[in-house]
Amino acid sequence: METKLRPVDTTSIWRKKPLAAYEADMKKSELKRVLTRWSLTSLGIGAVIGGGVFVLTGIAANEWAGPALALAFVMAGVACAFAALCYAEFASILPVEGSAYAYSYGTVGEIFAWLIGWNLILEYMMGATTVAVSWSGYFEKLLHLLNIHLPIWLMNDPVTAQEKAEKLRAAGENIPDFAFAVNLPAFLIVWCVTYVLVKGIKEAASTNNAIVVLKVATVIFVIIAGSFYVDVANWTPFIPEPVLDKGGQQHYGFNGIVTAAGIVFFAYIGFDAVSTQAGEAINPKKDVPFAIIASLIICTVLYILVSLVLTGMVKYDALDLKAPVAQAFADQGLTWAVYLITIAAIAGLTSVMLVMMLGQTRIFLGMAKDGLLPKNLFASIHPTFKTPWKSTILVGAIVSTVAALTPIDKVSELCSSGTLLAFAMICGAVWLLRVREPNLERPYRTPALPVVATLGILANLYLMYNLRTDTKISFVIWCTLGVIVYFLYSRRHSHLNNKNTED
Repeated sequence: METKLRPVDTTSIWRKKPLAAYEADMKKSELKRVLTRWSLTSLGIGAVIGGGVFVLTGIAANEWAGPALALAFVMAGVACAFAALCYAEFASILPVEGSAYAYSYGTVGEIFAWLIGWNLILEYMMGATTVAVSWSGYFEKLLHLLNIHLPIWLMNDPVTAQEKAEKLRAAGENIPDFAFAVNLPAFLIVWCVTYVLVKGIKEAASTNNAIVVLKVATVIFVIIAGSFYVDVANWTPFIPEPVLDKGGQQHYGFNGIVTAAGIVFFAYIGFDAVSTQAGEAINPKKDVPFAIIASLIICTVLYILVSLVLTGMVKYDALDLKAPVAQAFADQGLTWAVYLITIAAIAGLTSVMLVMMLGQTRIFLGMAKDGLLPKNLFASIHPTFKTPWKSTILVGAIVSTVAALTPIDKVSELCSSGTLLAFAMICGAVWLLRVREPNLERPYRTPALPVVATLGILANLYLMYNLRTDTKISFVIWCTLGVIVYFLYSRRHSHLNNKNTED
């Protein structure tokens, strides 16, 4: 690529980071390049398979889609596929940490990139928090299977603990009063993951690989073993008749399937985390695109099969909302399978947390290198472990505290809204770059880009539009806060401010 000097508009919020600057960043990177093609694919699978299979399937089928949950997974998977193809082209051009944020900064402009980065904070950090609470729920279920019952105030946040205590007292149980409550398992597991991430990317990848083997084997077991207990009558009607709730929201029918797709979209969050690891990949231009697409295809097929088996084993309106897969096998009297599934869920959710927190720190690293966040905190690399240790500890502190003390209700939809917008923006950005820089080297080219990009934008925005109203309101508030932070700090501290650079 020919490099030439070009003045940067230092006043415009649409100023773009020159592509030559990315090349310089890659040369100066202190991160270790240790990740192979299959390590990257494993990271993608590790991030994707977890809450979607073990938690959200019950909610989405029971309340929204019925047996047509499989169609909801197809719909969400197709929306992801369009974005994945666009991600793959960007990853081959700009193999740097920062994911969608970095791609947008070099093509659309700073404010656009900042908003994507801000929404990725919502995706990864709050996603990890939600998963930590889900992990705690499955850990508590395992303890109960072992006939170990810890106090309510030690296993739940203050609000949830009081709600559970009131229900048990109403049922006649003698539950003593408590003045303090904390979700201790959620708090501790986050710090265990934080320790692994600080120690090094190679250790994190090895831990993730072992967990991925366990949970993929368990998912395949669920599909094969569960198929013997499928009652096809449970699939009738495959698409239940539409029902309106008091707020006018439609459950079941086509709109219910679309809403379910928006909910289970959270289950796909993670394949894009592969692109945040480009700075640590051995051959990022080829391996990152491969890993993005491979992990998405593998997980989509597994999701569809699990949803069909699950809704075939148990009537959709009888599915357990918290642990649907484990409960489905328990209803069949397969107690030993419940142990296996619960342990796999605990392991699976651990790897989801690991990859989400890993991705979050790399997003911070990319933004800090550009001056949009304080560099001393978010871009500080440990001299021995070669990891962004300060930001990793900060993320661990925030995630563990929120998970320990806050009731997490429907946060998955809020995370999904940020991801859906980021995916739509990436589809547009890669098309824009193809027009502006047609001669740029592209080791991977998205096929039929105008069609793929258009469908990706429309599909992701459509799913976002069909999320619940209060989710959309919360998302607007989060974006507004992000704009305020940008104008108060990031715009003035940006490295593109008051300087010329190369392009």
